[in-house]
Amino acid sequence: MRAGARQKNNRTLRAEDSAEVLIHDLDDQGRGVARLGGKVTFIEGALTGERVRVRPRKRRRRFDEADLVRIVQASPDRTEPGCAHFSMCGGCRLQHLSAPAQRRRKVRTLEQTLARHGLPSPGVMLEPLFGEVAGYRRKARLGVRYVPGKGGAMVGFREKRSNFVADLVGCEVLVPAVGERLPPLRALVSSLDARDRIPQIEVAAGDSATALVFRHLDPLSASDASAIADFGERFGIQIYLQPGAPDSVVPLWPETPPPLTYALPEFGLELAFRPTDFVQVNAAVNRQLVTRAVELLELRSSDRVLDLFCGIGNFSLAMARRAATVTGIEYGADMVDAAERNADRNGIANVSFERRDLDDAETAADWMSRCWDKLLLDPPRSGAASVVGALRAPYPERVVYVSCNPESFARDAAQLVGAHGYRFEKAGIVDMFPHTAHVEVVGLFSRRATGLR
Repeated sequence: MRAGARQKNNRTLRAEDSAEVLIHDLDDQGRGVARLGGKVTFIEGALTGERVRVRPRKRRRRFDEADLVRIVQASPDRTEPGCAHFSMCGGCRLQHLSAPAQRRRKVRTLEQTLARHGLPSPGVMLEPLFGEVAGYRRKARLGVRYVPGKGGAMVGFREKRSNFVADLVGCEVLVPAVGERLPPLRALVSSLDARDRIPQIEVAAGDSATALVFRHLDPLSASDASAIADFGERFGIQIYLQPGAPDSVVPLWPETPPPLTYALPEFGLELAFRPTDFVQVNAAVNRQLVTRAVELLELRSSDRVLDLFCGIGNFSLAMARRAATVTGIEYGADMVDAAERNADRNGIANVSFERRDLDDAETAADWMSRCWDKLLLDPPRSGAASVVGALRAPYPERVVYVSCNPESFARDAAQLVGAHGYRFEKAGIVDMFPHTAHVEVVGLFSRRATGLR
């Protein structure tokens, strides 16, 4: 390509260029998808079925991007965003789409993903699990950037089309203890000597307490540490400092904070966690998810259950209330320690936890060669390929797979069905992150309990 042509192709197009297009889909970032000049074009803020007028913004080799100028014919599912920052903040992408429509879209995403991997729809499509769409987010990492030209520190999520921190004065989806207190948090950071050396603040909330973890690149002065501690005391928020890697986190206020906790009332459980531990971001939906997983497994009092990627015991302890024994496996030693403490905290003796690398083929084969009645998988986004590939007779008669990535779920589901003879019985979406395009899935796979199964 000639240099001049390349420059023309990549430049921002003239402001007067515009066109009317029909939006036929949303992409995985929640952007409207249309064809403009025979080329796929992404339009932020447009919804499926809408006719909109757009102005091309950037041309790329495989696709273009355009700005929404005007809605000519609106979708019946369009709604007014609840957040004043929706147009520029990247924390939420779908506040302009009604909550029921968001869930329908996520169901379609699951169905389309299964089809791409050659899987039919399951025998039963489960009703979506969902909760409140505001104030639900109990875990988040907020970016921090000191920008004198904007009046001080920015604290929040990244902007939609850049790495800049969005200029927020509130957040609809964060737990109110933080979402409603962004202005004083910004004022605090702006007042610090280290205001340009704090890149991140992590949010973690339990059922009755909230914590903030301040990541700082240089040691804090005594006055800075005092100011941050005073902020925590003023608002009743636990404060932790992180001068280095995650294992460097130490409490600042109070000196010995009680652990964050959340309850699973149906199972008579209360789990404790540290601010940096992984827990499901949505407490209400997590309670529903644990209940559904246990129900799908159809646990008997004689069952031996294996829980892989068990974390702090979120599913393990609930299953232990219904089964004979439960074994949880997790890679991180800190998570295994937390799971064991939670077992002790709840007086559960029929569960054990071990640290193992489940991405290692030999390790996976060792665990899958043992006799288990039921299996629960809750892997990271990369999925559970090593574990699924290592399955051998005698097979667990029921497998419940909880996934935060429909692609890896579908890949592993195809292996369960095609290579191991499981029936794909049930699946459904879990709306863990309302107002985003993020889709989580829970699925059930079964084999008849005869002979070697």
